[in-house]
Amino acid sequence: MSNDKGNSNQPYILGHSDHELNRLRAQARFLEPDTRQFLLDAGVKRGMRILDVGSGAGEVAFLAAELVGEAGIVLGTDKAPAAVAAATQAAQNRGFSNIQFLEGNPAEMTFETRFDAVIGRYVLPFQDEPSAMLRGLAKHLDHSGLLIFHEPDWTCVRSFPPAPLYDRACRWISDTTQLSGQSWNFLEKAHTIFVGADLPAPTMRMHTFIAGDFNTREWLIAVGDIVESLLPAMVRLGVATVEEVNIWTFRDRLLQDVTSNRSVIVGRSEIGIWTTIGRDATQKTAASDCEHPDSASL
Repeated sequence: MSNDKGNSNQPYILGHSDHELNRLRAQARFLEPDTRQFLLDAGVKRGMRILDVGSGAGEVAFLAAELVGEAGIVLGTDKAPAAVAAATQAAQNRGFSNIQFLEGNPAEMTFETRFDAVIGRYVLPFQDEPSAMLRGLAKHLDHSGLLIFHEPDWTCVRSFPPAPLYDRACRWISDTTQLSGQSWNFLEKAHTIFVGADLPAPTMRMHTFIAGDFNTREWLIAVGDIVESLLPAMVRLGVATVEEVNIWTFRDRLLQDVTSNRSVIVGRSEIGIWTTIGRDATQKTAASDCEHPDSASL
């Protein structure tokens, strides 16, 4: 996730430390199958021009570049200079020739081309006004362009038989994000945010991680990584103390908690949500724009 990903005035709760950028890369491997399926189901195909919002470490942009092939292009954006630098270096290391990363808020930028799709992963929950952001992004789309987002939802997380530390960690995460104003429970807001942006009613999909004891390791490590990135905010907001979390042993205790109870874990849900923008919608959003001080070309 990366904020400074859009128009939120609040600091991105997970930060942009080296640990967080590494966490994003690890998370990308876990999320890649879901994101790939959402993009394909929504209609991303070879030759498309893609605008990636809140690129973070660049993993969604890299996936999009693979899907659109050498005939397509991908422009990634992020407001965090550290994220842009890391993604640019990673693109060079991987030999991508059809990707560029720029610093800025794409909802407020202008570009010399329109795009066939605007995509983003873990972006909208971090915006103060997500509908306004979608309206700003829609102006960059060509006729019949796609708006596609992959967002999280923690509503269903639980364990049975109960794994107390896992359940507590999920409460820490949900309470911290809720108190920060950047709630990760997106499902109940998804439809309203799109319709509130004067967009056609979206298509939605939900995938949820479920596994038993020894098959939960990858997800539990991801939970530990999230807790570590959120720890400063947890302490600041009074959700948990450093001593209570004890991050140095937290992952081992979490794994032991689940395996010793032979628990089945219900993890985070992945929400795919997309819509197709008609010509009237793109003209409407373009007409409502005033000045955009940032511009970029491909």
